[in-house]
Amino acid sequence: MAQRKDFHVAVCGGGIGGLCLTIGLLRQNVSVKLYEAASAFAEVGAGVSFGPNTIRAMELIDPLIAKGFENCATTNGWPEKKDTWFDFRTGQEKGTRGGVVAAVNTHVADVKTRGKGEIGQNSTHRAHFLHELVKLIPDEVPEFGKRLKNIEEKGDKMVLTFEDGTTAEADAVIGCDGIKSRTREILLGIDHEAAHAVFSGKYAYRGLIPMDIAVDALGDELAKNSQMYMGEHGHVLTFPIEKGKTMNVVAFRTKPDGKWDDEKWVLASKKEDMVTDFAGWGDKVTSIISLMEKFDVWALFEHPPAPTYYKDRLCLLGDAAHASTPHQGAGAGQAIEDAFILSHLFGQVRSAADITQAFKAYDAVRRPRSQRVVTTSKEAGCLYEMEDGEVGSDLDKARENLLARCKWIWENDLNSQFREAQDAMMNGSKI
Repeated sequence: MAQRKDFHVAVCGGGIGGLCLTIGLLRQNVSVKLYEAASAFAEVGAGVSFGPNTIRAMELIDPLIAKGFENCATTNGWPEKKDTWFDFRTGQEKGTRGGVVAAVNTHVADVKTRGKGEIGQNSTHRAHFLHELVKLIPDEVPEFGKRLKNIEEKGDKMVLTFEDGTTAEADAVIGCDGIKSRTREILLGIDHEAAHAVFSGKYAYRGLIPMDIAVDALGDELAKNSQMYMGEHGHVLTFPIEKGKTMNVVAFRTKPDGKWDDEKWVLASKKEDMVTDFAGWGDKVTSIISLMEKFDVWALFEHPPAPTYYKDRLCLLGDAAHASTPHQGAGAGQAIEDAFILSHLFGQVRSAADITQAFKAYDAVRRPRSQRVVTTSKEAGCLYEMEDGEVGSDLDKARENLLARCKWIWENDLNSQFREAQDAMMNGSKI
């Protein structure tokens, strides 16, 4: 058995990113403690999906993560749709072909991941995946009820202070505390222009429909396979979760004034508000809206680009570093890529003195890619809602864009990405 390294890492935040990082650090024989603000591990939201790049990252961190995801993941129901990410269709009579308005439910593009042996849409309930990850964390690693208040550097140690008055020491701190990250405020400064997330201009209704009811309303193909219904200033996506027992629904709208004034980002919603937002849409979308259960409305926020993801021995990962809108299904996946790169760099760290260099290499490799995901995700939302300045409502141009836009995310060579970071850390070379 490899010897445990002689430095200690504190991870703040026990969501998907924090858990994957902690598992990765343990695999690299790094002493680690995970501090979670809640009284137990818990994930908010319903369905989450991952691209083939993320599945590869899971395997590289620890094959048991990928196995855990496989245990709870759901793919498209039809065998011929296994490599489809989304089938894009018009949800209302707004798109055009050759200058002529296309009928509602016109097929726009079947976007496939294309990789050999790779599946397209594969998704799960967030809580179910979290449950699989928790199985890989030894009982002595997490501490609950530890909401971070401050981090100070004292001598050769980082001292964490929590809201309950307790403190902890570590040689390095990695903030995985989500979009409202306290570690981000500390690292950048609370008044920095990029310290806090900003409203993206869109909101979404999220809910579920039992699959048997969805099939009765939409037919087998549309209910059991992932669909994206495009429209003017709105779009609706559906995909199966819970091994095909449930259809997950997210219905997006652009807020006309571009502002979100409520301090809460998730609100209970009235059915009539959602029905009004999608009045005049086609029969498939209106059926979906009418059948949604247990729904609420989410304001979609994102982070402005941070000038750095690290400072000395403090570092950011996942949504704490690069919170994104969900329009490319890549945000959670970027946290897992982060966890792969950072945990494996820590596998190369020989002493606490090398930690800052590891953070520097991680920042050099991960920041450009993850921030590009944030930017292109927002652009994708505009594309789906016919707001793109070049594409507009032209369905042929939209198809061309859709078929190409996610390849750079899905086809990334993670081992090459790590080698770049490793070279930067070991040799001090610039990337």
